[in-house]
Amino acid sequence: MKMLFPLLAGALLASGCTQETQNKIGRAIQNYTGTDGVLDVYAGDKLVKRFIKIDKLSTAKATQGNSSRPYRYGYGVLDANQNLVKDNGEKRVYFEFSDYSTSYIFYENPAD
Repeated sequence: MKMLFPLLAGALLASGCTQETQNKIGRAIQNYTGTDGVLDVYAGDKLVKRFIKIDKLSTAKATQGNSSRPYRYGYGVLDANQNLVKDNGEKRVYFEFSDYSTSYIFYENPAD
């Protein structure tokens, strides 16, 4: 019964939040627990870049005002040979990509 009350209180609190607030709460929990994300970037139907071991993707915010900018960014290992494994010489890098013109898929690494 002691565990039921906090769960019920949390569910009621979350149901009163906007979708954006719920998303922020979800990202905060995800960032706390960590993830092993993969970002595949395509040119047409060809895979051209793969980043692995990504903990989150962030949306850029405007320097003035609260609006979002049309790109996302993060940190991950550039998987040069695209084998979903961090090999010798593959380094953690910063990356950005456009929400408008970049074909991409972000997912949890199925290899781990």
